[in-house]
Amino acid sequence: MFGYVRACKPELKIKEYEIYKAVYCSLCKKLGKSYGVLSRFTLSYDFTFLALLNMSMADGYDGFVQKRCAFNPLKKCNYCKDDAALQMPAAAAMIMLYYKILDNIADEKGIKKIGYCFLKPVFKRAHKKAARQFPQIETAVADYISGQSAVEKSNSDSIDLAADPTAKVMSEILMLCSTDERQKRVLSRLGYCLGRYIYLLDAACDLPQDIKTGNYNALKSNVSGDAKQYAKERITPNLYFCINEAAKAFELLELKKYKHILGNIIYLGLESTFTKELS
Repeated sequence: MFGYVRACKPELKIKEYEIYKAVYCSLCKKLGKSYGVLSRFTLSYDFTFLALLNMSMADGYDGFVQKRCAFNPLKKCNYCKDDAALQMPAAAAMIMLYYKILDNIADEKGIKKIGYCFLKPVFKRAHKKAARQFPQIETAVADYISGQSAVEKSNSDSIDLAADPTAKVMSEILMLCSTDERQKRVLSRLGYCLGRYIYLLDAACDLPQDIKTGNYNALKSNVSGDAKQYAKERITPNLYFCINEAAKAFELLELKKYKHILGNIIYLGLESTFTKELS
């Protein structure tokens, strides 16, 4: 994913920020342990949010322990003692990465295409392992790539149609954070709003480059004047709508911990991120 769902760090308490960092580092460690060292590079704040949300829906206390960082042995980081809740977010990251590689092979040309062709067999085994463990995610991501490809081939200028596949895959993935049917419906709505937010913000950020390269972008056909300013003006109201709807869903969740950290991401982090990205 894109790393757009992240906390507003200055507004976190020191203890909360340490937990946020610990989950990030623990997810990095889990990826390396489960899928190999190269899989660590798939890590983003989007999956850290998913990990925190998954942990927040479970009973019990999450203990943390200090260990040395795999990338910097001179540095000690906090890690979760029990990484069971990280298994699903790690698998989601791995599956998303593999399908993104396949998508890039289909879309890119020249040296970039060769590079992605080289990466495909590197991650193929890890992808199979993740898909066996979480077939629901495998199906959801496969449908997402297929749906996104169809939208791009149709060259649609509808931002609603273009954002729908990303919104749906996020909806399906977040539903896995609970077994309670009522909470699953709430998580589905939260995931849909966040997925839409992610797609629209990414489209706005990529618009100037997509115009140069000729790549698909739902905003491209109606550009007038400066592309960056046009994207900001066109997308900002939609992003606020996504944030407001996500906040409504978030308030219905029955969280057992980390409510303030997750609330920081929803109420403050989403707005501060898109404001910074589109400045």
